[in-house]
Amino acid sequence: MNADLTTPLEARFETLTPAYLACVLFVEQQAYAHPWSASHFLDSLASGYEVQLLMAGDTLLGYFVAMKGVDEVHLLNITVAPAYQGQGWAHVLLDALTIWAKGQGAHSLWLEVRVGNVRALKVYEAQGYGRVGLRKKYYPAADNQREDAVVMCLKL
Repeated sequence: MNADLTTPLEARFETLTPAYLACVLFVEQQAYAHPWSASHFLDSLASGYEVQLLMAGDTLLGYFVAMKGVDEVHLLNITVAPAYQGQGWAHVLLDALTIWAKGQGAHSLWLEVRVGNVRALKVYEAQGYGRVGLRKKYYPAADNQREDAVVMCLKL
């Protein structure tokens, strides 16, 4: 079910449970040409990764998956449902991730983003992430090609 796009949304965070997996997979498939599978999300949960959903009523606005390391957190997946993109929800998700990471004692947040994802690069840079490297042919792309990833870091 989708919330009315003209009504201000009251959002909350919830931890991913198997009950929400179908909704997450639906959004993932809408948002990406190379989406994560159910096993990616289930393996993340089984590994103890942080998987938070941003909800408005029973509507999934977005989610993130993050892995805690030694003194750092690595963002593995962050997605805003296509119907809610451009409304500031990515910043809400990133703020929540930053708060969680600080609570875990992390000194830095790391992520990779496709070089062609200019919109995401702008969001990350607006949040204070800096470009620190490039991973060649990191992501799958169309026609059996690979796309480079920009490595970014936020010092906490």
